[in-house]
Amino acid sequence: MKNNRFVASVLIPGFIFLIIFSVFPVAYGLGISFFDYNPASSYQEFLGLENYKRLLTDKVFWISVKNTVVFCVIAVTANIIITLFLAKIISIIPSKGLKTLFRTILFIPCIAPMVGTSMVWKYGIVGTDGGLLNRIMSIFGMVPRNWYLTTWQMLAIIIVYTLWADIGYNVVLFTAGIEAVPKVFDEAAELDGAGPIRRFIMIKLPLMGRTFVFVAIMTMANYFQMFAQFSVFVPDGGRNNAAMVLTNYVYRTSFGSYDMGYASAIAAGLFVIVFIVAMIQNRIMRADWSYE
Repeated sequence: MKNNRFVASVLIPGFIFLIIFSVFPVAYGLGISFFDYNPASSYQEFLGLENYKRLLTDKVFWISVKNTVVFCVIAVTANIIITLFLAKIISIIPSKGLKTLFRTILFIPCIAPMVGTSMVWKYGIVGTDGGLLNRIMSIFGMVPRNWYLTTWQMLAIIIVYTLWADIGYNVVLFTAGIEAVPKVFDEAAELDGAGPIRRFIMIKLPLMGRTFVFVAIMTMANYFQMFAQFSVFVPDGGRNNAAMVLTNYVYRTSFGSYDMGYASAIAAGLFVIVFIVAMIQNRIMRADWSYE
């Protein structure tokens, strides 16, 4: 009984905090989606499912869905491949000091404010006048471009920036996962004649199942909610909305048009997409989380 009271005393404050700051805002936002909600107006007209019906015929919404999915699939895939490669390289470095140094260097962009680093990239690297990217093009005799007037190129630049800003976190997780695999399995496979690449793919990756599933699901969920870099690089969605994603569309609709009811419906659509993708990922990449 004493143990139950202790557990309850520890968990109840956490549940109260979760309900107040997570469950209630989500429920309130879902409720707003059924109204023509405008904070500047004293009367909020009930619309029922009209905002959700509007989604079906909204071309910008479907462009945003496409761009969000493309961004997430490419960025998450590239992130996992790059971070796995870097984690493997770091894991074979014999010096612990060098391992820590490389992990720290890769992790520094993760702790830097994304808005600040996005501004540096926007004006220092991608900028039309004096940007590093255009300067490199000039060196090779190519004509400098206004990247903000491009379509898929602008989305590709944002993907590259996102990878630069975010790979350090997963490198740390994958390095820990690789080093947690008992060396006896690797040594036994080496005695059987398996090469380093084969040992990594056939031995270490399966034994890193839990780490891999966690990284894949969390990275995908996080990338679906990316907002800062899009709001800095292309606050209007770019040319022909080529870089408009759902988070940016929610912000523009709510604080640009003050159509918060419809913005809440868009956010609800984003929630459904993230939930479905997470369930599919969890189903495909199942890992045994229980210990016997």
